[in-house]
Amino acid sequence: MRTVDEHLATVLAGIRELPPIEQRLLDAHGCTLCEDVVANLDLPAFDNAAMDGYAVHRADVIGARPNRPVVLPVVGDVPAEEGPVQVLPAGLAMRIMTGAPIPSGADTVIPVEWTDGGIAKVAIQREPGPNTFIRRRGEDVRAGEPIAWAGTRLDARKVAVLAALGREAVVVRPRPRVVVLSTGSELREPGQPLSEGTIYDANSFALAAAVREAGGIPYRVGVVPDDEQRFLRVLEEQLVRADLVITSGGVSVGAYDTVKLALQHLGTVEFTKVAMQPGMPQGFGVIGDDETPIFTLPGNPVSAFVSFHVFVLPALRKMMGVTPYVRPTVRATTTAGWRSSVGRRQYARMAYTVAPDGSALVRPVSGAGSHLVTGLGRANALAIVPEDVGEVPAGATLEVMLLDP
Repeated sequence: MRTVDEHLATVLAGIRELPPIEQRLLDAHGCTLCEDVVANLDLPAFDNAAMDGYAVHRADVIGARPNRPVVLPVVGDVPAEEGPVQVLPAGLAMRIMTGAPIPSGADTVIPVEWTDGGIAKVAIQREPGPNTFIRRRGEDVRAGEPIAWAGTRLDARKVAVLAALGREAVVVRPRPRVVVLSTGSELREPGQPLSEGTIYDANSFALAAAVREAGGIPYRVGVVPDDEQRFLRVLEEQLVRADLVITSGGVSVGAYDTVKLALQHLGTVEFTKVAMQPGMPQGFGVIGDDETPIFTLPGNPVSAFVSFHVFVLPALRKMMGVTPYVRPTVRATTTAGWRSSVGRRQYARMAYTVAPDGSALVRPVSGAGSHLVTGLGRANALAIVPEDVGEVPAGATLEVMLLDP
């Protein structure tokens, strides 16, 4: 029986990062940059107004007060659009919109709120400071300055910067395309009627959703009955669009464990037992001409979900170039005790909270049964109980894997 760490090492050794491609900006959102990005222009690109108001020479409005306003003729408008920079002689004002270029000669913008809002002439009721309400060219970034480095994950904030610089595409590692399917003749699609001995398929929905939360592109195939040839046919059809395949069910030692029977002589798939609870039966390898990685996860819903976070999620992160591959854990204190199985690392479903004093707490939300899916729905964390611990007392401190994206 392998340890969790041994199996994870085997998995990561068999996973390659996806080759970089150029993608349009929104398609690249959430992906990892594979190029250093420098500013190709100044931001702002020109001196512009920070407020709606009036462009003036500050020297013309020194001493302006509500009871002694300075009145200037208004000789034109400066809209927030492309056009030649206008010239403003001393002693005059121009109405200006937010973002519009500052007229040559002007050194201050008077907000409309400081005036009477005049059109032909304006009464300025407050004296401004130097360079008031002017955004200067390059004050945000200068052309040639670094913006983001290779290895940076492209979030919404960086998308905003790249768009402001006019970048329409960047080189990134793409999102992995992940085919997800469940095996079992007893499984039915949600919405179909159930007959005696049948259950609804929760695994493929949970795993596809987990893939999406991890940043991948899931292709949920649905249910495949316990038929080796049918399973292999579906798998072959799906490999053309898969960077990775996840199956659930059919990997134990039963007479109808279709996945194990179908794949045991195909590719490099190796089936093993891992010293963990839940999720002991595991399979991993590569199949097909393109050596597509495949995870064969156990069929119980909680086992499949825990296996995803322990083994599949690090693989997806490696494919996308996201580090660290294993999601970092936090330390938390238990508010209640429970028993664990000595010799196996337990991943217990927990509700994680932070107390008013800042301490991190976890409490069990379910028993240990790998079929107890509603407890999984109440959990937002997995407490990791070491292999040599048989009982966790209240007040113990454990490593905790947070499940929220």
